Amino acid sequence: MRLLAPFSLWLDGLLAVLGAMGLLLALPVGQAMPLHHWLALIAAWAFAWLFVERLSAAIRAGSLPETGTGLVIPVTFGLALLVIWEVVTRGANVPPVLLPPPSAIGARLMAETNILWADFVQTFIKSVLPGYAIGCLAGLAVAILVDRSPFLKAGIMPIGNFMSALPIIGIAPIMVMWFGFDWQSKAAVVVAMTFFPMLVNTVAGLNAASAIERDLMRTYAANYWQTLMKLRLPAAGPFIFNALKINSTLALIGAIVAEFFGTPVVGMGFRISTGVGRLAIDLVWAEIAVAAVAGSAFYGVIALIERGVTFWHPSVRGGRA
Repeated sequence: MRLLAPFSLWLDGLLAVLGAMGLLLALPVGQAMPLHHWLALIAAWAFAWLFVERLSAAIRAGSLPETGTGLVIPVTFGLALLVIWEVVTRGANVPPVLLPPPSAIGARLMAETNILWADFVQTFIKSVLPGYAIGCLAGLAVAILVDRSPFLKAGIMPIGNFMSALPIIGIAPIMVMWFGFDWQSKAAVVVAMTFFPMLVNTVAGLNAASAIERDLMRTYAANYWQTLMKLRLPAAGPFIFNALKINSTLALIGAIVAEFFGTPVVGMGFRISTGVGRLAIDLVWAEIAVAAVAGSAFYGVIALIERGVTFWHPSVRGGRA
């Protein structure tokens, strides 16, 4: 009936929401979900898909504004995944040890707020942010020095590419032995993981300025530092921000994995490791959710800064943030 009737796209979204809510409220407890519930799940998913497709087409056609309305698409997609996860795990009686439902993870998030906050501070605030800042700034400074010396460029760049390929699981135990079990060793792992991507990307970015642009700076009698600050570093901006975005995810991964090899009784990696051992899988998923939100927010902040700084670059199509 829906495919034959010219309904509004917002009615499609409303039907998807009502179908999902009714299905969640009608889930049986302690028994397998009957067939008509699975059909209802497919129908709700189909309405959500149709809503997103029509909304995307309306935005492309210009009948709806992209600002604000465009956020509805990823939110709808994410909520649909959570609903499917909840229904499948509860309706098929999946053991919580294998995969807990989102409702159980959310309840654990609310119940263990103090523990999760302490783990977040230990891992993200104390380890990720200092290590990220030191590694990126050091990589940027060394890249400028390497750019001035062909000898350093020929010697350090192959080492940088080699070090970037080293597995973190081999670096983390060594850093724990060198710097101890507290946050300093995790920050050292983050520095080692973020330094070389920044070095390689910045060196490539400093060579992005064309020969014509450099000749123009020479005709203006600009010295090396003037050319660097007014031409080459701005031209390297997209490369530098690309390294910053890559490092924002590498830093969190590195700090969490490093905590597997020794840490005080606090931290995301410590909680994940001990939670798996105690079969507290809902707590493990709660830590994963906190890490995912923190990493996504960190990446988003850097992306917003990039749009404001490199608004002139063709890759930034929306102008200023």
